[in-house]
Order: sequence, then structure tokens, then C-alpha cells
Amino acid sequence: MTVRLIAGLAVSAVAFAVALYRLQWLARLVLSGAPIPPERKPNVLGALKAQLTDVLAQRKLFKVKGAGTAHAFTFWGFTVLFLTIVEAYGALFKRDFAIPLIGKSRALGLIEDIFAVAVLLAIIVFTCIRLARSPRRMGRKSRFYGSHVDQAYLVLAMIFLVIATLLLYRGAQIKSGYFPYQNDGWWAFASKATSYITPNSMAFETTFIVAQIAVVVGFLVFLLYGKHMHIVTAPINASLKRHPKGLGALGTTPDLEKLMEDENAVLGVGQVDHFHQQQLLQTLACTECGRCQDKCPAWNTGKPLNPKLVITGIRDALFAEAGRLIGGDTDAEPKMLVPDIIDPDVLWSCTTCGACVEECPVDIEHVDAIIDMRRYQVLMESSFPSEAGTMLRNIENQGNPWGLRADMRMEWLEGVDFEIPVVEDKIPDDVEWLYWVGCAGSLDDRARKSTQAIARVFHAAGIKFAILGSQETCTGDPARRMGNEYLFQEMAKANIEILDGVGTKKIVASCPHCFNTIGNEYPSLGGNYEVVHHSQLLGRLVAEGKLSPQDPIVAKLTYHDPCYLGRHNNIMDAPRTVLDAIPGLERVEMHRHGKRGFCCGAGGARMWMEERIGKRVNVERTEEALDTGAEIIATSCPYCLIMLDDAVNGKRAEGKAQNVRVIDIAQVIGDSIGLRKLQPATAGAPEPEAEPAAAEAAPEAPEA
Repeated sequence: MTVRLIAGLAVSAVAFAVALYRLQWLARLVLSGAPIPPERKPNVLGALKAQLTDVLAQRKLFKVKGAGTAHAFTFWGFTVLFLTIVEAYGALFKRDFAIPLIGKSRALGLIEDIFAVAVLLAIIVFTCIRLARSPRRMGRKSRFYGSHVDQAYLVLAMIFLVIATLLLYRGAQIKSGYFPYQNDGWWAFASKATSYITPNSMAFETTFIVAQIAVVVGFLVFLLYGKHMHIVTAPINASLKRHPKGLGALGTTPDLEKLMEDENAVLGVGQVDHFHQQQLLQTLACTECGRCQDKCPAWNTGKPLNPKLVITGIRDALFAEAGRLIGGDTDAEPKMLVPDIIDPDVLWSCTTCGACVEECPVDIEHVDAIIDMRRYQVLMESSFPSEAGTMLRNIENQGNPWGLRADMRMEWLEGVDFEIPVVEDKIPDDVEWLYWVGCAGSLDDRARKSTQAIARVFHAAGIKFAILGSQETCTGDPARRMGNEYLFQEMAKANIEILDGVGTKKIVASCPHCFNTIGNEYPSLGGNYEVVHHSQLLGRLVAEGKLSPQDPIVAKLTYHDPCYLGRHNNIMDAPRTVLDAIPGLERVEMHRHGKRGFCCGAGGARMWMEERIGKRVNVERTEEALDTGAEIIATSCPYCLIMLDDAVNGKRAEGKAQNVRVIDIAQVIGDSIGLRKLQPATAGAPEPEAEPAAAEAAPEAPEA
């Protein structure tokens, strides 16, 4: 027993010393970042919920069924098997040690063995998945591309050794008569089975008890030096994440007026220590599982952007610069994140769709990190794609990305046969809603048709609404996602002044980007309004019976979820409620839909940048829609409508998709209540319900 005690405590002491050193080193690295902004301070109730749902319940892991189930049982297994570690340490001091109160329970022995076997089965599942999806076999199509694959196999080996040494020492205890559950037959079934291959030897028992402790504490050290440090860092990150979710508004809104007073101020993130401490912690939480990569529209269409490699690249840069950050190496030159760590093509490929954030099981906020780096490039380096510069100048000079005159925002009104109040000083008392049309809805010919349809449906339902007309300007969303925070805040403050000045209380927006910006981002600048998307209002009108679709539409339709409506704001049911109320319509879902919907390619200011690398994102999405056999591709976003319509027109030129149309859900329900009749599209023909072109047609958006 003395040898057992000395050996077990000695190996533990060494391992704990190494682990504690590593932990303090990692903590110092994280704390070398900028202070966490006040708006990111943790929410106690939110943190508790995250621990219960994301950590204990493993909620996000189950999005990938096989691997998620295996991971959950491994996590739960080690949680339960912590009791066996207590038993192993107890056995160093007393050969027949049992945990007080519960240590001799037959149920405990059964539960421990069930989870020991479950972990072994999970190891087999993990091994099969990694072999089947090995980067050596699948190249960049493997979600483990760029991950530390060999290290993962070492982890699996160590997990196996943890379970193997556990069962062997328990089998030896049974053989020698010192097992806590000795008189309980086969309740501890796996340990009992192992006892048939173990000798009745105290030396054997001692060897595997010490081996169990050595493997466990060795695993602790190993994980702190590799990608499995997420076992420690991910639960902390879950408690610090934004609530209710890491999408919608960006995580920070810099106080630009205060920063401008400091001549040494840094706008955005140019080097690794410009990230705030929580963002650095997030890089240590990355599991390298590749789920973000698997769903990224840029990566899936041949672009260089890989969200996983962005995060691990920042983490590796953090480690590489430890000497400068915490080691006292004052002569070390800091590396610039772009282009030293992150290639510019990687940075500008992001559509900010949020698929990476939605999929990440440890709540990493990739989009915020990318936007912060864009802010630095735009505001500090004046380095960004040239065509995006044109868009930014147009917003600054004309109040819209197209650079068109403000009075052209009124031209869509020529396509409706009833009066819509245009607010000048105050919103009339009898008007309930201010309809925020948006730049695309006002100025793009195709989007104007959906705007007119929305207005007609609102009018038919008796909704009292008004518009700002030429007073309306860009919300600033493209500028902010591009990284020009200064221009965004200037546009936002001007819009808030107008909205407050006319007495705005309730806004309905037809563009998800406008909806997200006004509803989620303007409050940080003092603009607080009730904002709904037109699909929500239409859904409400259908539910209340104020819209009663009666005319059948005999067609197959598929609905495309706009990223800033579905993933960013969790609005997926309302548009489908509207469509499902229409008689005769057969709605079919694309393979990727809802929160897992695939981007159209327009977000993140990509609408205004050429897509020169890989396959066009809008073409990839359109092909998926066409694969459903749908005659109608419906959406509820003018950007998505433009992008998908461009791709469908391209398919028509190839002799495909001759009878496929891309329209807004308001156009579909408008037909069913007798406002317009939908007809099959023909190659090169204008849509049958289109109004005569406005006096000065708005140019189409550049292909993204």
C-alpha cells in the first residue's frame, strides 16, 4: 500500500504542477487582450442557461447526429466516471475504500459500468468517422481539413486507456475481494467480465490503480497543450457569450467620438492583442471539429475562407507572440493579422451569414472577429476591394449603395393605384406603421415589384401605413459589414434623428438587413423602436383572418430563408405560415433550410464586391432550389431576390429553369387574394405582373 500511495501521489503532484503552470500561462495570454467591452459583460441567468443547455445537455452537439451523440455520451460518461477517479484515489489510502453514503450502491456500480462501455463505443464511432472523413481521403471537403488530426487519434487512445485501466483495476479488485460492490453479482457487469482475465494479485491491482491515475492526470496535461483545451475553456466561453445568441447585432459598438479624442486609439483589430479578452478565450475554446467549415458558403464554393482556420490562425498567432505579450520581449515586432496571418481574400470572402456561429458547439463568434479585422483594414489602413469603395462613396454622398438620387425612392409608388402617405413632418395619427422600404426595395427594378406587392397586400388587409420617401436613407448595414463603422454610425444617427423627429414608434421593414439593423443595432446608438419584418406582419394578418387566401395557386414552391431573417433573427415560421395558408400550393423544402439555410451570397457587403474566386454562391443556392423541382422560388429579402434571380436568369441562358420564377412571399399571397395572377416565367420575358418601367430605371446590383 505504501508503494501504491507514493507512486499515485508523486505522479499526481508532477502532473498538477505542469497543468497549473500551463493554466496560468494561458490565462495571462488571454488577459493580454483588450478589456471586455461593457456591453459584453456576462449575464448571470444567461450564463446559467448556457451551462445547462450547451454544456450539460450538449444541445448544439446533437445537430450532427452520430458524432454529436457519441460526444454527448463521452462527456456524460466522464462526468459520471469522475466518481471512479475519486475511488481510485481513495484506494491509494485504503484498499477497500468506498465513497461515503453512495459508495456501495448497486445502482452506482451499474451506472459507472454503463457509461464506461458507452465511452468505449463512442471511441469506436469517433474513429470510424475520422477514418471515413479523413482529409487524406476527402481533401478540403473533409470537415477535419486543417485540423490536428493526428492529435485527435492520440486523444482517442488516451480515452481508451482511461477506460481500460479503470476496468482492469476494478476487475482485479473483484478478484481479490476488495471491490466496493463485491456482493452485488453482475450489477457492475463490465468490471465483473474483466475480472475473468485479471489475476488475484495486489501487485496487478496496484499497477492499474496507479496507471489509472497516471493516465487521467496525464490526459489533463495533454489536453492543456493541445486542441482539447476546450474541455476547460469552452464552459467558460459559454458563460460569457452574448445572450440570447451570438447573432443579430454585432457584439460591439465602439464609442467613436471618445476614440477620436485619443491619438493612439485603434479602430478595429489589426494585431492579435487588439482582440478583447473574451475573443482570445474563444480561440482557445475551438475544438477544430470543422462544423463551421462544413456549413460556410464561401468555403463550400471554393473560396479561401475557412472559419475554423481563421480562429485557429488567431490562436496560433497568440501563442507565437507570447514572448511579446507576456514574456517581456519588448523588442519583438507585432505581426499584423492581415496579411501576415489572415490573407485578404479570406477576410473579404465572408458573407456574414452566421452559419459558422450557428453551428459552433462551443459558441465562438467568428463573424465578430472578421468584422473587427475589416474595421481595422478600412478605418486604419484604407485597404479594401476597390468596387466596395464605390459603394461606400455612394452611401456617403447619395444615401444609398447605388448612388441614385433620393427622389427616385418614390418612383415605385407609380405602380400602385392607391394613395400611400409620405411623411414630411409627423406621422399622421391614423397611421399605425411606418413602412421602411429600404434601398433595394426602392431602387432596384426587381425588388420594386415585391415592394409594390407588399404595399398592395397591406392595403387589402386594412393596414394603415406611411413611408418616409426621399427622407429615407441607407441604414448603414453594408457599410458596417464592410468594416466602415464610422460611416455606419453617421448614417444610423441621421436616421435615428429623422425617425425620432417624425414620431416613429412601429416600423415594418421588408429588407431583413434593414430590419436587423434598425431593430438590433440602432438601440446601442439611442434608436429604440418596435420593428417587425413584413413576413411577420403578413403571418399575423393571416392568423387574425385579415388576409384570407382563397384563389388556389397550383404550383410547387420552395422557400429560401434569408440569413438575416432566419439565422440572425430566428424568423422562419412566419413566412411558411403565410405560404401554407395558400390553397393548392405545394411547398417543398431545400436540403438546407431554416437555421441551416444556405446563403444567397449578398450579405457582408458581398453584394457590392465581385466574386472572382470559385463558384458563385448564388448559383450554388439556386441549383439546390432547382433540384427540388419547384416552379417558384420564394423569399422575403430583396437582396436574396436579386441574387437568386440573377442565377435563375443565368440558368435560363443555359436552356434551363425556363418556367422558374423568383418572387417575394407577398407576391404569392397577393395572387391568392386576387391582387395579381402569377404565370409561369418564360426565358427572357418580363414577369407578367410587372408595372411599366419607371421613368429612370435603377441599375441592377453588380453580381456578387
